[in-house]
Amino acid sequence: MLARRRTLVLLAVAFASVDLTHKLVVHADYHHVRTRYMAFAMVAVITGLVTFVPRVPSRAALLGAAVAIGGALGNLCSLFIWAQQGVPDPLVVRGETTGLAFNLADVFAVVGGTVMICAVLIHGMRCPSAFADRPSARRVA
Repeated sequence: MLARRRTLVLLAVAFASVDLTHKLVVHADYHHVRTRYMAFAMVAVITGLVTFVPRVPSRAALLGAAVAIGGALGNLCSLFIWAQQGVPDPLVVRGETTGLAFNLADVFAVVGGTVMICAVLIHGMRCPSAFADRPSARRVA
């Protein structure tokens, strides 16, 4: 499990690095401010995923979690790097009257979380005994 956790963290750092590099290189017209309370929430999510996802015997879940953690880590670092002017949002989708501005960390968090949840659900449907055999999942009579 230690090797899976190490792989998870290394991949997450790689995705966070891609996000931070993109924010540094590409000019952003839009910025958004995140509160310090969001930092606590991001740390809680990152800690939970790093703790529990390596226990699921699914490479797809591990990869999805790594991408999601990379997004959360990229947003967490951005919160401190761009504290004064707000986190840059270099990706913009414009509509006729409104638009949507976001960054790669947001994309990583959403896509990675979706892949991870789908992988865990699929693994649970294919191998229900993998979760039922754990001592914490047994019913006490």
